[in-house]
Amino acid sequence: MLLSEVAAVVSLPDVQWRLLSIPLITGLIGYGTNWVAIRMLFYPTDFVGVSMPGLRQVAPALPRRLQQIPGVVEGRVGWQGIIPSRSARMGTIAAEKGIAKIGTEAEFYERFDPDRIASHIVTESREEVRELTTEVIQSEYPELWHNAPEVTREFIHARVENRFPRIAEEITEKIGENIDELLDINQMIAGHLDRNPELINQIFLEVGDRELKFIVNSGFYIGTFLGLFSVPLFLYIDKWWVLPLCGVAVGYLTNYIALYIIFRPIKEYKLGPIRLQGLFIKRQPTAAAKYAEIVAEEVVTIGNVAENLIHGSQSDRTRKMIRDAIRPEVDRSVGLAAPIIRMAAGDQQYERLRETFAEESVDQTIGPLQDPEFNDERSDAIEGWMTERIRNLPPEGFVELLRPAFEEDEWMLILLGAVLGFVAGWLQLLVVTTL
Repeated sequence: MLLSEVAAVVSLPDVQWRLLSIPLITGLIGYGTNWVAIRMLFYPTDFVGVSMPGLRQVAPALPRRLQQIPGVVEGRVGWQGIIPSRSARMGTIAAEKGIAKIGTEAEFYERFDPDRIASHIVTESREEVRELTTEVIQSEYPELWHNAPEVTREFIHARVENRFPRIAEEITEKIGENIDELLDINQMIAGHLDRNPELINQIFLEVGDRELKFIVNSGFYIGTFLGLFSVPLFLYIDKWWVLPLCGVAVGYLTNYIALYIIFRPIKEYKLGPIRLQGLFIKRQPTAAAKYAEIVAEEVVTIGNVAENLIHGSQSDRTRKMIRDAIRPEVDRSVGLAAPIIRMAAGDQQYERLRETFAEESVDQTIGPLQDPEFNDERSDAIEGWMTERIRNLPPEGFVELLRPAFEEDEWMLILLGAVLGFVAGWLQLLVVTTL
């Protein structure tokens, strides 16, 4: 029986062999277009192309969606990965729609442990503060410092060093009390991701690894299924343009269906033993751990927090707070030498010494927080907390970690699938008509 069926298949006319190849080729089209579309979503990281004269001038008059194509607004024709081309926007979305849901500025700062921060500043800054004390006083009063007995110099250094732990504690306490006004975590995240678009790729590629693979692999199965409908259309209409148009439909629908299945439905629905829910949402526990790992190690680090405090939108307030904490300590640290300096140089010069020492000490205070080893240590401290917070997000909150970024430009991903499907449809026509 089996042999007779095989013989019947083998004896099929050439035209039927060609028809049987259509679903298989359509499946390959679905797979190939999805693979290429995903690659074009993330790569290349930097724009590759050429400038087109006049395009930049006419770009503002083009439809909004055409302006969203990488390079168009800048007057260039070529390509850049959709995600890295939107690094600033993606960073803002990641901050406002994702990381902001995990915790407030105060909660992140508390998890970093202000006492541990103060201790690290003191340990790592001791030598720098000693050198700073010498440089500031020597630059303001070179003769006085040169003529001062060694015991006087050491007395001043000892006073500064003894008071520095208290200064560090006071600074970290005051920052903690006012962290919501001093730290703009959304600006910090958006700015860091904009400067490092490869990090945005990393978040999507690693957190959504299984979902991206599903988009590619599902292209074959969905494409094969849709290809079954191409056969009767090809026979009934009997026109050369049928297969190219079917390629457009396959490229469009495979991406559309795959994206929908990943994020929809948000809430779980039960149909007997079958449970329907977005694939990404089903992986909330494992995806949460990977998301927290990347964000803790690369984005919300104590180094980036310190950078935003000193150079961000509220840096003037932070610097003033640190200076105000340091100025009184100049008097205490200089101690008995203060009257001598005042008499030798005058009150105005002495006030300038206090101001200079306080200003120079700002960077010395924050600088140690850029230490890679300390950043790794503090990242470990918040990673577990972030993981737990993300796992406890409701489904609609969790899906926004990735969905908003996809949603904004998913039309381009779907359109890419349709365009590539059209090209592949022509190849399919060529294969079918020449077999």
